Amino acid sequence: MLRQGIYRLAINNTRHKNKTVLPASSSILSSSSTSAQPPTSPPSILRTMSTNIPPLKPWPKPMLESRGDYRAESHLETHIGGPLYSQQSSLPKLPIPSISDTLSRFLPTALPLAKSVEEAETLKEAVKRFEAEGAGELQKRLAERKEGEMKESSWLQFWWNTLGYLQVRDPVVVNVSYFFHFSDDGTLPEHASSSSTHGTLRAATLLYNTAHFRRLVATGALPHEAIGRKEPKTPLCSVAYKYMFNACRIPRKNEDTYRIYDPSLHSHVIVAVGGRFYSLDFVEKDGSGEPLPLEVIEARLAKCVELSKKSGGGDLPLLGYLTSDNRDTWAEAREELIRVGGVKMEEALKVLESGAVLICLDEEEPVSKKQASEIFWTGGLKSGHNRWFDKSIQLVCTKNGKAGMNGEHSMMDGMPVVGYCDFITKRSYNDVLVESSAKSSGGYESADDNVKDIFAECAGELTSTGSNVASHVEKSKSNFDNLISSHELQVQSFQGYGSNAIKKMGYSPDAYVQMAMQLATYRLWGEQGGTYEATQVRPFLHGRTETTRSVSPASEAFVKTMGIRPKRDEMDASKRAEKVALLREAVNSHVKYIGLAANAMGVDRHFLGLALSAKEGEAVPSLFSHPLYARSKTWRVSTSHLTHPRFDSWGYGEVVPDGVGLAYSIHPNNCMFCITSLREHDWPERLSHLLEEALVEMQTLNEMELAAPASKL
Repeated sequence: MLRQGIYRLAINNTRHKNKTVLPASSSILSSSSTSAQPPTSPPSILRTMSTNIPPLKPWPKPMLESRGDYRAESHLETHIGGPLYSQQSSLPKLPIPSISDTLSRFLPTALPLAKSVEEAETLKEAVKRFEAEGAGELQKRLAERKEGEMKESSWLQFWWNTLGYLQVRDPVVVNVSYFFHFSDDGTLPEHASSSSTHGTLRAATLLYNTAHFRRLVATGALPHEAIGRKEPKTPLCSVAYKYMFNACRIPRKNEDTYRIYDPSLHSHVIVAVGGRFYSLDFVEKDGSGEPLPLEVIEARLAKCVELSKKSGGGDLPLLGYLTSDNRDTWAEAREELIRVGGVKMEEALKVLESGAVLICLDEEEPVSKKQASEIFWTGGLKSGHNRWFDKSIQLVCTKNGKAGMNGEHSMMDGMPVVGYCDFITKRSYNDVLVESSAKSSGGYESADDNVKDIFAECAGELTSTGSNVASHVEKSKSNFDNLISSHELQVQSFQGYGSNAIKKMGYSPDAYVQMAMQLATYRLWGEQGGTYEATQVRPFLHGRTETTRSVSPASEAFVKTMGIRPKRDEMDASKRAEKVALLREAVNSHVKYIGLAANAMGVDRHFLGLALSAKEGEAVPSLFSHPLYARSKTWRVSTSHLTHPRFDSWGYGEVVPDGVGLAYSIHPNNCMFCITSLREHDWPERLSHLLEEALVEMQTLNEMELAAPASKL
């Protein structure tokens, strides 16, 4: 029990959508180095497409079932080869900070959250005793792990993938999955033909582009990612790409697995329409991985819609709901599916799991960012059944041509996915139409023959008298409806200014916006809350993320001086100068922490490793049970930064019941915030207002300070 308690304290909410905070290049990016473009520039990828790309090489085995250890599938990197995996062997290993460095960085981030002077003092004492109470031995064991059993990997990755993701029993929807909302494709025809919709046209475009990107990944021809402004740039770990396509999380009792299928054997994608799941081929079957003509893909998507309307969905339970439930509950339901469906069901599930991606065609026609975001995040009460949340990538297209992506990222963080989404949204419908027109659409299997209803052959068994599938679906639907109804989402499109103005003021845009969020949440709650900004550590082999802590003595001084509400004292030169100076200090403090976190020198992963190095029943340092230690890593404000010119919004759920999910983008002339929380709190709309208020107030202070005449000394 002691070790389980340490797990809870150490891992508290680490499954947070690590969300993917990318680093310098895109920011589901984190701010370690943040720009609006993914690390590998689209032009270089497009140039790669024009070169000779080898055919897809068959894997040694048709399917691998990962249990969360990257090492078990690493042989595929050598087997596939190519530029994508060319830097893997040269990447440095994830370091372990010294205990003294971790403690010195930790204490300032926790003290501002103390409820009393006494609590702060007892924390300081616990920090002083930390090494003497056994941390030194734990550090030794962690070092032995790094240099011993994990010497060819990261000392953290297996713990992180299993304890932080695969063992977590909460539903993946809301709790793990994240979404992107793509900008509209203005080249779609004003009126779709009678046999298609704007949704199917957009979907065909995305699938055509997906085929190209998948081909680059599957052959290793994709250039490896690298960050930095100067040469030589710093290469990033490519381990995640193996879990991007033809991949699916598998529900198991107590701990899930992740299946990845040989892409050379599977030329199909999965299409969800009206809660039914269809398969269709979208690439050539000659092993090249090249996309089929756009016209062929369009016709097959239209056939899926037609079949869905004919079936009416009445003869099959809405199986997609099962994937939205508690993982043990879903595991039990999956066993029931196989019990009643037998070999036919096992084959149907294999077809679904092995599809390159899943594309959801929804009947809804959202207009606002809020409406679209709710659909792409969870599907909502109207389209939640039209999902299979275990698929690594789900593309979603609505009837009016809106499009987005929902990602399950147990084995894969967001930056590689941002690169994928950058690629598939860069070329429009017209671009693809022109390219595809050079290929003849004749000679291909008809849509009638190619499109298959995956579960149709199991319909009789699933609805038979001895089947409990319908009961499982009914319960999962009820749980899903309750989960979705209990949550609220708000999108704030702040048009006042963006990164251009922030840079002119002399600030890091990311750190500046982080301080606006600190001020807004301080005014929402009357106190600061533990704040997480994910920072990638992919320059290290099998590295994922580290936490950048936004709470600091500098941010505390800034928000408390600004006050619980605007003081309207900007005309007072001394007060104005004080606030600007405190803001600058807080921003600089945040930038410094991000730099440390990007080099794997944060505190949270180190504390986790030390806690997990304790043996069952062994006494551990008292710091791990101190309430202020726990409060400092209870992420009431879960933040992540992603700025992309073709993303209208993006987001994820909160990670603690009394917290908020706060995804954000900082464009040159505007900012976007996607706020989520439990509906009972009524926080998103209020926080949206407070963010706008904070940003306007901070701009006013800086503009007035810059305009003020210099003092004559």
